[in-house]
Amino acid sequence: MQSGWLGTGPRVAAFEAQFAAFKGLAPEQVAAVNSCSAALHLSLLAAGIEQGDEVITTPLTFCATANAILHVGATPVLVDIDPLTMNIDPAEIEKKITSRTKALLPVHFAGLPCAMDEIIDIATRHRLNVIEDCAHAVEATYRGRAAGTMGDFGCFSFYATKNVTTGEGGMVLARDPEPISRVRRMALHGMTRDAWKRFSADGYKHYQVVELGFKYNMMDLQAAIGIHQLKRVERAWERRKAIWQRYQTALSGLPVICPNEPPVHVRHGYHLYTLLIDEARCGISRDVFMGQMAAQGIGVGVHYLALPEHPYYQQHLGWHPDDTPYATAIGRQTVSLPLSPGLTDDEVERVIKAVVEALAN
Repeated sequence: MQSGWLGTGPRVAAFEAQFAAFKGLAPEQVAAVNSCSAALHLSLLAAGIEQGDEVITTPLTFCATANAILHVGATPVLVDIDPLTMNIDPAEIEKKITSRTKALLPVHFAGLPCAMDEIIDIATRHRLNVIEDCAHAVEATYRGRAAGTMGDFGCFSFYATKNVTTGEGGMVLARDPEPISRVRRMALHGMTRDAWKRFSADGYKHYQVVELGFKYNMMDLQAAIGIHQLKRVERAWERRKAIWQRYQTALSGLPVICPNEPPVHVRHGYHLYTLLIDEARCGISRDVFMGQMAAQGIGVGVHYLALPEHPYYQQHLGWHPDDTPYATAIGRQTVSLPLSPGLTDDEVERVIKAVVEALAN
């Protein structure tokens, strides 16, 4: 605030450089934007995805994943999830590949990395781009490789609820620096220079608009928050891991279905802790359970209703819940418990007690 520079400027550049270092990349391989939705949209454009193309993705995700594909004129094609990992099932991907398929868009759900070896192998054999949706997975790794660095592009969210937050914000990572130059340009109206670069010590430099871009840039106000978030990312991850494991221990004897333990070759991001409330097994529906939790002052969420459940996609894409039975079933049973590093031990125990009482009721 005291610097007088609030828009895209030196703190965005610093945040980009620090995030690149966090991911083991060079600064020219990353670009900060104003949301993960923008990151997905720009990555698809930079990958050359256009009208008439198809992009394969998961049905268990936030609507932004599918919407970004639609915004470039392509068609999202759904592949059902593995019900144990809740990630896209690589064994089903090749069944949906056609001559129009141009990219795979896996989502690392809840912070658990997808089976990237299989996905990269499929993409390589079929010459497809891979765009990782890492909105839940800022700290996650797969066989020692950081989430977002295995595909052609990685897209991150810094929304208010994310493990690293700037209030609103996102980041694009790319294996090749060349498309990042286009991402930067497209994020600011298709201009060749942002304001910080125009007003330099060498005097004013003119910009040119070289393509039709968007207003997707990150502000220095946001980046200033992100810089400090990165400083505490490991400490916050350790705390969320401890809470996640406490839930696993305390809830395992209840009639709920707890998340699978992550395999040894991955580092889970611990972004969500999702219980499955099967009414036949629990004696209570998911929505009634949520009401019971709210009555006890515990905030819970749903991540997510499967995409084919939403009227827009049913009406415009012809999707039906029966198309993706595993994702649909999980979307109707899932509930996310509080998993903030700011939770005290007493608050975690209060959440556990509320789950027990809700099921008892």
